[in-house]
Amino acid sequence: MKHLYIVGVVIILSLAVVSVVFAQQGPKSDGKVEYYKNPKPMPLPFSEAVRVGNTLYLSGEIGVDNKTHKLVEGGIKAEAKQVMENIKATLERNGSSMDQVVKCTVMIVDMKEWSAFNEVYVTYFKKDRFPARSAFGSNGLAFGAKVEVECLATVDK
Repeated sequence: MKHLYIVGVVIILSLAVVSVVFAQQGPKSDGKVEYYKNPKPMPLPFSEAVRVGNTLYLSGEIGVDNKTHKLVEGGIKAEAKQVMENIKATLERNGSSMDQVVKCTVMIVDMKEWSAFNEVYVTYFKKDRFPARSAFGSNGLAFGAKVEVECLATVDK
């Protein structure tokens, strides 16, 4: 009986050691952090995206035309379209796509324009594959933008 008790304790301790080793290893990642800059950068103090493992973290995008560096005109729908086009271009430049977006955060100045923003937003994703999303009202965004969106996406190796 004492022999079975000792075997049981050894098995439990072995499982505990294995659990600790796996917990310390965490998710599989080479630990490498890559910082991606816009090919035609504006003089701003942030990267357009940062990759850690297979996750791509995008900075917030506003409705700036990357050729003119000015907000597009035409109101919330025009800005929302430009925001989503900017996100799409950033993803594709950095090895991802709209299909790989897993989370978005939306900041909008006037919550009365929420529906108009959503009309544009939903056209960029498959109907059954909307990313998780958070949103909040803002009392001001960079360059007087009406909306800003940041996303997280997966990246193929």
